[in-house]
Amino acid sequence: MSQILQSLHKTLLAGLVLLIAIVLIAGAVSGSPIQLTPVWWSFFFRWLHITCGVMWIGLLWYFNFVQIPSMPKIPDEQKPAISKVIAPAALFWFRWAALATVVTGLVVAGLQGYLHAALRLQIGFAAIGIGMWLALIMAFNVWFIIWPAQQKILGLVEATAEQKAAAAKPALYASRFNTMFSIGMLYCMVAQQNMPV
Repeated sequence: MSQILQSLHKTLLAGLVLLIAIVLIAGAVSGSPIQLTPVWWSFFFRWLHITCGVMWIGLLWYFNFVQIPSMPKIPDEQKPAISKVIAPAALFWFRWAALATVVTGLVVAGLQGYLHAALRLQIGFAAIGIGMWLALIMAFNVWFIIWPAQQKILGLVEATAEQKAAAAKPALYASRFNTMFSIGMLYCMVAQQNMPV
């Protein structure tokens, strides 16, 4: 077991194997094995959407609740560990999780047949529609404000000291804006389940 848990890739693979075993056992016990119907695909993409969303918002909250407030407390000689190793890796997963969350959410809405109605905030789909618009704005911030600014700040692209300093505020404010929006976005996503269609 320790061999599996020492490697992230092996741990994830073991998690998928465990998931498959759970699905097969549940199907056998209930007498209802998985059938690859449109309903199942809709469920599958919803599961992917939630999984990607947990990664995205989890990292957003990590940045805002842990990394940003902790940076002033870290001795200068230790800061390169954050800026050269941890932050670039976290930002990689952060931006791709944002994109994957949006794409899988749009797929779910399309498979369920409410994509157009939600984006137009039609009656019965306003809650999910507001959540979708909030998420789209947040994903835009990730890719077009936070990521370009962080590339300068972390030295991943060439930038002068002045450009790095100028990039800090937009990156921070966009990240805090997304944290603020995430509260309402998550509420809207859950609230839709209790709305009449």
